[in-house]
Amino acid sequence: MTAVDLHEEEQPRQHEIGHRTYVVADVEPLDVDGVRTTEIGTALWLIAFLALLPFYSTLQANGRLWWLWTCTAGLGLGLFGLEYCRRRRRARDERPEGTERTGGTGGTELPGQPGAPQPGQPEQSGAPARPAGGRRRKH
Repeated sequence: MTAVDLHEEEQPRQHEIGHRTYVVADVEPLDVDGVRTTEIGTALWLIAFLALLPFYSTLQANGRLWWLWTCTAGLGLGLFGLEYCRRRRRARDERPEGTERTGGTGGTELPGQPGAPQPGQPEQSGAPARPAGGRRRKH
């Protein structure tokens, strides 16, 4: 499987599904790497934690102390997610221009590296070929 640049290939501008026609807008995604989204989400968990902190005794008396722990978990997971998104953005920015991530197994083999498919050659794998459009079923 080779990577396809969607901007070079002409994509349909409208789709007809049933009795409706959907037009595809030509816009760029708002948040490609997810860093800003993760920052905002993490900040909201922090604000919720700080807003609930003055009510600690009330939450404890009513058996709702888990609200505070939920905010703490959201904040902690948000920090991990933020670091993950930043590393992913950094790795994408450091990738040489014109190279794309290959599809299929999720590998990041670049052309010219051992094991990477060369331009003009079909990708070879040890898996048996499947019929076009067919899916494997779990037994």
